[in-house]
Amino acid sequence: MAEQRKADAAAPQPAPREKQKSRLHEIVEILRRNDIIHGVTPQKLTVMLEELGPTFVKLGQIMSMRSDMLPQRYCDELKKLRASVAPMPFETVRAIITEQYGKPPEEIFAFIKEQPLGSASVAQVHAARLRSGEDVVVKVQRRGIHQVMEQDLAIMRRAAKLLRIMPVAGDVIDFNGLLDEFWTVSQQEMNFLMEAEHLSRFASLNNGIAYATCPRVYRELSTSCVLVMERVNGIPIDRLDDLRKNGYNTDEICEKLAENYIKQILDDGFFHADPHPGNLIIRGGKIVWLDLGMVGVLSSRDRQVFRTAMLAVTRQDIYELENAIMSIGVIKEKVNHNELYEDIRIFVDRYGNSDLSDLNLGQILAEVMEIAAKHHIGLPNSITMLIRGILTIEGVLEDCSPNTSIRHSAAVSMMEILARHFSAGTFNADNMEKEVRHLLRKAMGSVEKISDIPLNLADIVKMTVRGQTKINLELTGSEEPLSKIDRMVDRVIFGIIDGALLIGSSMLCTTNMTPKILGIPAIGAVGFFIAFALSGVLLIDIIKKHK
Repeated sequence: MAEQRKADAAAPQPAPREKQKSRLHEIVEILRRNDIIHGVTPQKLTVMLEELGPTFVKLGQIMSMRSDMLPQRYCDELKKLRASVAPMPFETVRAIITEQYGKPPEEIFAFIKEQPLGSASVAQVHAARLRSGEDVVVKVQRRGIHQVMEQDLAIMRRAAKLLRIMPVAGDVIDFNGLLDEFWTVSQQEMNFLMEAEHLSRFASLNNGIAYATCPRVYRELSTSCVLVMERVNGIPIDRLDDLRKNGYNTDEICEKLAENYIKQILDDGFFHADPHPGNLIIRGGKIVWLDLGMVGVLSSRDRQVFRTAMLAVTRQDIYELENAIMSIGVIKEKVNHNELYEDIRIFVDRYGNSDLSDLNLGQILAEVMEIAAKHHIGLPNSITMLIRGILTIEGVLEDCSPNTSIRHSAAVSMMEILARHFSAGTFNADNMEKEVRHLLRKAMGSVEKISDIPLNLADIVKMTVRGQTKINLELTGSEEPLSKIDRMVDRVIFGIIDGALLIGSSMLCTTNMTPKILGIPAIGAVGFFIAFALSGVLLIDIIKKHK
């Protein structure tokens, strides 16, 4: 009960009824104005989400990264929602800072610029300078954004069925799952203390990496609604001409970017979940990762399954890839293993013989996600965030280090870097020690099991002699044959019952049992009637089968 209360407390609570009614009326009016009844084009959807406000903008941003749910043309258009939204007036910003610190910003900062550096759905950023002389940025959360998103989410959950009017994905879209993911992501981004923790953890994990860092966070000045960070002056990663003018090799930058991201995934299990170009700046020869409000966390088990799945693709190991999908996924419906195996076989055959440089890691993972979705296997948020992150990074690589050859769209191959990482990890001393210990534990367990085999065999023989042996047999993928056998058995049983009724009724006719119907004992007449009815049912069933 306590856990249930905690879960209920964590879930978004509906706003007061009057506010909900007012907001619902506003939403309906916007939908009506955009003529949603006559369909939704990618352009119309983008405009509509902007009009609906920050909650829907954030939802659209998440949807833009879900090519497994939406056609690519919708995703491409929704990516425009990453652009700035209408900023808050500075008076509002100043009031929020005053509320958070208990004193006006003039007493904290030497100055704070009124014109924002950027404005997003959850917060906006202002340049400032501390009284100690350090240049910083101040990230200020929009007033009441948490309540607004709670309210909108409650409305969307009630109206989830209405969202299916979009003729884009049919029953493939799991709207409830999408809304759950949206709320998880939004809660991360709306808690600036959590983002401060993310920045500190990222800096610690990459402390030994000479070419990667993140802004310093001023934790003593940070609250749940105001975040103060070091101001990073550098060159955005997608401004290629400026990078080259300053002596940077863009191919080398992309190589280091890919290597660092693979490290975040496989070594750290802590990765930037939204690595688009706006969050990547080059300063002093280093890649600076910005905006760690949304991060992905992978357990050691998740990372091992990821390794297994990728190695299975390169080795054309269908069984291992199927096991990886089944082990990490959430089974929503009964899985037809024969069909799953066949889909994986086709997938593996398409990629298994290709050179690593020809493989697109993001595309491979996206197809794996599609296979899982087709067979009603849900993937945890950490894995979907991982796949989206890799797809985004590969988009950055294509833009910043294009390959002129037709073999691959980017000069830097994530798959090659992943393979190198696997190889390096294989011969790493620490990893080897862990692997040896793991193998020894498995070997000891196997020895113990082997030693039990003679005893188990003896027990089986004894139980068989006594007639106590029970065999449980499961035929995977045999639903259709079994259903046919089941129908055949039903017909045989009906036939036996029919025959028994006919014989029994005929025998009753030779007696003088009363009462009688048309000179036949009543019980016998009822038996004949039931027998003839069963015969008719069997006859009709047989005729239908042979049509």
